[in-house]
This record gives sequence, C-alpha cells and structure tokens, in this order.
Amino acid sequence: EEIQRETAYPDGKVEKVLKNGCHLIFFPNGTWKKVDSDGKTVTITFFNGDVKQIMPDQTVIYYYADAKTTHTTYSDGLEVLHFSNGQIEKHYPDGKKEITFPDQTIKNLFTDGQEESIFPDGTIVRVQRDGSKTIEFNNGQRELHTSQFKRREYPDGTVKTVYMNGQQETKYVSGRVRVKDKDGNIIMDTKL
Repeated sequence: EEIQRETAYPDGKVEKVLKNGCHLIFFPNGTWKKVDSDGKTVTITFFNGDVKQIMPDQTVIYYYADAKTTHTTYSDGLEVLHFSNGQIEKHYPDGKKEITFPDQTIKNLFTDGQEESIFPDGTIVRVQRDGSKTIEFNNGQRELHTSQFKRREYPDGTVKTVYMNGQQETKYVSGRVRVKDKDGNIIMDTKL
C-alpha cells in the first residue's frame, strides 16, 4: 500500500498512515500495531511472535507463538482456547468449562463440582461432588461407584453389587437373589 504520511516520534516509534486509511505503528522493540481503516479492527504483532487481534465486535483473539495456542475472548465473556495438540477448552461466563481432547473425548466441569466425560464410543461418566461415579456404557449397562459399593445394572434388569468388604449380591429380574462372600463362595441363593 502507498504511504500517505509517515511520522517519527522522539521515543523511536514510527507511524505510517496508508492511503487506504490504515495506520501502522512500529515500536523500537520490534512490536508493531495495525489499525484498519474502519478504526475498529486492531492487530498487534509483538516482538516475540505473539499476535493480538481486536475485532469490531470487541472479540479479542490472542495467539501465543511459543505455545502455538490461540485464546479467543468473545464480548459475551466466553473464552475458547485452541491448543497445538488439538485440545479445545471453552470457559463459559458462568464458570462451566468444556474440554474437547484430541481423541474427541469431551469433559464438562460444572460450577457445583460435578464432572461429566463423554467418550467417543458413547460411554458417559458422571462424577458427583461426593466422589460417587455413574458410568453409562453404550451397550445399555450402567455402573454406580460409591464409597460403599460398586453396582452394575444390565439391560435385562439384572443388578450385581460388590460391597467394599468383597461380598457380592446379584439380583435377577426373575426375583432370584444370589449372595457370595469375598472369596466367591455362595452364602445365599434363592433359586425360584
């Protein structure tokens, strides 16, 4: 672009105004700033390679050169980070966070301390604040982990519970209940 005006300042800064209305400001440390002719789009290229863009809607896009990471802050407060390994993090104004890992696993961190992970195979793991965990498998099975027991629920209605002392209890949809001790010995079986 053709230069309309160039001004050198005592502090070493140089400003160039282009014929298209664009302003370029060069700082002595190697940083430079471009203000588009609309006056609303600003790009700052720092001496270390970082780039900060301010868009007309006040969206701020910051690229960290060393980390190869882009951090976008939208005017509504949403922040999105794109990492060089493909990981994407969304930080919502209400405090919720959503992380998409390179393998496409999605982890949601809620403000109340709960977590939810959705795996590519459809498995969903939910962790409550008290540490209890619910796992929903893509085959219809469900598992509940607490400090007292682990319980697996099968699509046919069968429920198997393993208690912390090793005792196992299986309840079948027919009403049958089988209990085994920690060594696997049957201590009760209500065959119907």
